Amino acid sequence: MQNKKNNQSGYTIIETMISITIFLVVIMIGMSALLNVNLIHKKSQDMRSILDNLSFIMEDMSRNLRTGYDYYCGSGVSEIPLSCENGKTLFFEEATGETGKTDDQWGYEIKFNGDTYDINKSTDGGSTWIQLNPEEVKLSSYSIFTVTGAKPPNEDLQQPYVII
Repeated sequence: MQNKKNNQSGYTIIETMISITIFLVVIMIGMSALLNVNLIHKKSQDMRSILDNLSFIMEDMSRNLRTGYDYYCGSGVSEIPLSCENGKTLFFEEATGETGKTDDQWGYEIKFNGDTYDINKSTDGGSTWIQLNPEEVKLSSYSIFTVTGAKPPNEDLQQPYVII
């Protein structure tokens, strides 16, 4: 008589549970990595947007200041150019503006707004101001305008120089 052993092969319930657990752990690690990459991408996009906005503001200011004339650094518009060491407001005649008229002067100001500073622009002699920087951009109190050489030509032959 022969004894036949009946060897049944297959997965036991424990083996199945272990394989499912390993599979779920791998999936969870993959999902967390994917979510982390998505978060990093969003942060980099936000930073890129802020830097693009700041680049646009600086480009706009530098272009307008480069083509303008009769710079005045102070709290209001003036027909007389004036240099300053550290000011929060800067007015000037736009390239097509008329000398002697103060209502067509353009201006930039760094204004305290609650807990942060904003960069504002005016194209009507300071009557209305438009905020240039988005809310995400926080300027420090060290932000100033410095204008040298803005005095009339008979007093100073130096080319006007603006530092933002």
